[in-house]
Amino acid sequence: MATYSHEVLHNFAQSVFKKIGCSPEDAKIASDTLLSADLRGVDSHGVARLSGYIRLWEKGRINPTPAIKIVHETPSTAVVDGDAGLGLVVAPYAMQVAIEKAKIAGTGWVAVKNSNHYGIAGYHAMKALSHDMIGMSMTNASPLVSPTFSKERLLGTNPIAVAIPADEEPAFVGDFATTTAANGKLEILQRKGEEAPEGWVQDKEGEVTTDAFGVKKGGALRPLGGDKSHGSHKGYILGSIVDIFSAVLSGANYGPWAPPFVSFMDPVSDPVGEGLGHFLGAMRVDAFRPADEFKSNMDKWIRRFKNSEPIDPEQKVLIPGDPEREMESIRMKDGIPLLGAVEKDLSELSEKFDIPFN
Repeated sequence: MATYSHEVLHNFAQSVFKKIGCSPEDAKIASDTLLSADLRGVDSHGVARLSGYIRLWEKGRINPTPAIKIVHETPSTAVVDGDAGLGLVVAPYAMQVAIEKAKIAGTGWVAVKNSNHYGIAGYHAMKALSHDMIGMSMTNASPLVSPTFSKERLLGTNPIAVAIPADEEPAFVGDFATTTAANGKLEILQRKGEEAPEGWVQDKEGEVTTDAFGVKKGGALRPLGGDKSHGSHKGYILGSIVDIFSAVLSGANYGPWAPPFVSFMDPVSDPVGEGLGHFLGAMRVDAFRPADEFKSNMDKWIRRFKNSEPIDPEQKVLIPGDPEREMESIRMKDGIPLLGAVEKDLSELSEKFDIPFN
């Protein structure tokens, strides 16, 4: 497994995005968003996805020069039309709208339609932290998930992210799929030739399988919990909430009509909305209480949980965001490791666009 510096991968991604017609500014925003996943150890959503965005562009599903605009708004809410742009660019625009509205109204909420895959949810939620705001981010996704008791694929992995500022302690950053595992993690297992843990996937008959290719063979991902006895109905509910907030509310395609990112599925012929949907929010802490007081209390909250008695003395209790933050520190210094299959994809893009990759 070869290792590459953040700078090398970021520059390569920027060059690729510019080759498909993105402006230098949008190419940088898209690359910032994409590489944030690699730095934080979410390898399934980083440069491993670059070839997927190019595939969608080749199919005419991504507009590299979108006219992103607000199509409806109130003092604290807005609907943004992404004009089929890269979600990596559309979502940061929408999050900034939410932040600007929160500065005036205390909170800002933005629903997005006509977008595409937006990378990791946490990146967008974290944009609020530097403004002493709480950030929220969610998106619907490729319909690969079956509701509890169903054989049909009706929902996406539909992540939720919440970023909460602290004072001396690092921020609380919860970022999770509403499935037992994100599809990207399944793709990593496929590249490694490994099986999936039990509870991640069901086959086309709805039975549990450990075949990492089970979804491609007609099966589905399962909601968070894996099965009813382990709470999959709660994962199903969470995924449904994300779908409704992101798409039904914005006018994007929802449920099984959501346009897929994965290569083995094609968009449906009878869309019910425009593109993919996101939902982003920002809440000014001082709209509730003085920010300094809140952040001091967050420090106390974080320290108490991190210092709770562990089951295993070798495994300390973590706060959401700890593993990703530690990984970012390591990878900025030591580089980002890429699987051979990802290297191959990037090398093919290098040849396709005549861009050096080394």
